[in-house]
Amino acid sequence: MINFKGVTILQILPSLSDGGGVERGTVEITEALVENNARSLVVSNGGSGEHKIKRVGGEHFCLPAHSKNPLSIYANIKRIETIINNENVQIIHARSRAPAWSAYYASKRTNIPFVTTFHGTYAIGTELKRRYNSVMSKGERVIAISQFIASHLHQIYGVSNERIRIIPRGVDTTKFNIANVTAERIGNLYSKWRLEDGCPVIMLPGRLTRWKGQITLIEAVAKLNLRNICCLLVGGDQGRLGYRKELEGLITRYDLGGIVRIVDHCDDMPAAYMLSDIIVSASTDPEAFGRVMIEAQAMGKPVIASDHGGARETILEGKTGWLFPAGNSDALAEKLNLVLNRPESLSHSFRERAMAHMKNNFSKTSMCDKTLNVYSEVLADRISD
Repeated sequence: MINFKGVTILQILPSLSDGGGVERGTVEITEALVENNARSLVVSNGGSGEHKIKRVGGEHFCLPAHSKNPLSIYANIKRIETIINNENVQIIHARSRAPAWSAYYASKRTNIPFVTTFHGTYAIGTELKRRYNSVMSKGERVIAISQFIASHLHQIYGVSNERIRIIPRGVDTTKFNIANVTAERIGNLYSKWRLEDGCPVIMLPGRLTRWKGQITLIEAVAKLNLRNICCLLVGGDQGRLGYRKELEGLITRYDLGGIVRIVDHCDDMPAAYMLSDIIVSASTDPEAFGRVMIEAQAMGKPVIASDHGGARETILEGKTGWLFPAGNSDALAEKLNLVLNRPESLSHSFRERAMAHMKNNFSKTSMCDKTLNVYSEVLADRISD
């Protein structure tokens, strides 16, 4: 890795408002750059996460980077070009499509290296949509967050393996660490969610949207025909009131009112994992990566996930978790029953294996180091040219 002293990297994304994987990764890379004596600039439309960038030593520039309006995208080219020139930027790293188009043309005008991170498969649809998505494949290096995404890049957009760098998302092993979660934090959630002692807890973390598979889990819990369990759907509806009512209707139809609960957004996920016995990821569409699965393993919890996408790379079948055919509630019920009835003697070895697997393969430190190595590669290529 090069010496980053005096190097300025600019990351661009739509906004810093929802705290999702793109936003979290931007903050983590900002912190890593500052720790390595680089200057980290972030361009976005702003939001509640701006303070996180500033807290770790980064600088934020507010532009309408969220807009998909062609006129705004065009106007942002000149704005980004001005920042590049005024702030002596050496690399621009785009993390989303609309701002990536502006950043791409600004990089062309200034002859500054352009790097992208491909965070999802994106809907392909029409040829116009494919062309819109294609900007994420134009980086001198294209970071894929999983082998699944790397294969998608190669097959759909023809990106050569030489330009692709697979860098899985990482978990903060200080935050997601069983030793650092106090009994008080766990107790607060127990009280807030009105849980009963000795009742196994099944949790599906994820916003309330159909493809996250809450319906599959509700149907699976109904098939278990157990009354001494609790199933938590942890995530906000983000305005999807119709889908929330549909879930509530299913809960009533299956007579699961005392078992399945929608508990909305949780600000203390490490504690939520700690009070849970089984974590479920029931996505009906492939997850590009699936941060929930590695967070759960970091906390030593068994994971049951749909058998597609990033889950195949993060879960060791039968060793750190289990996979089931996506959307198959019978198969999910079978896996839930298996885990609920496993001997207690297996829990300790399972927990240790899951935590070791996560730490060795999916830590935040590893993700940051590999990303900075990509920056080093790109800068070295320019020097050699």
